Amino acid sequence: MPPTPLITALRVRYVECDMQGHVFNGHYLTWFDIAHTEALRAALGVSYGEFVAEHGVDFVVAESGVRYLAPAHFDDVLEIAVTFLPLTSSSLTSRFAIGRDGTAVAAGFLRHVCVDATTHAKTPWPDAFRTALAPYVDEEASASNDAATPSRPT
Repeated sequence: MPPTPLITALRVRYVECDMQGHVFNGHYLTWFDIAHTEALRAALGVSYGEFVAEHGVDFVVAESGVRYLAPAHFDDVLEIAVTFLPLTSSSLTSRFAIGRDGTAVAAGFLRHVCVDATTHAKTPWPDAFRTALAPYVDEEASASNDAATPSRPT
């Protein structure tokens, strides 16, 4: 059974819309980052900055992807659901599903690598990180069907 996702809600601002009245595509990655930060705060029980300071690690984005499913518009209230794929020794893939009133708007992922906060060398996740994220990890999820897998052209 998949884990209960961590949810962040946001309202689309006018400045996030393009000339066609839709949300400009680049904003989805910003929203993923906002939802990721809030999901980590909820799971870890501390802010990202506090965790970095306490454990001496940092997270860097190594890869990202977005699949756009339906347009979002000014003043829409969106919910961003976050779940995690099983962690590797030093990487974490976070999955995002953006919805509006039951309509899927976008799906995607961010892949972070854990690095030493001083040297920026790749390093394993602290045990505290693994333990805190465990309830939100989708052990049955497959990395092959995420937004990194291109759609078939029609």
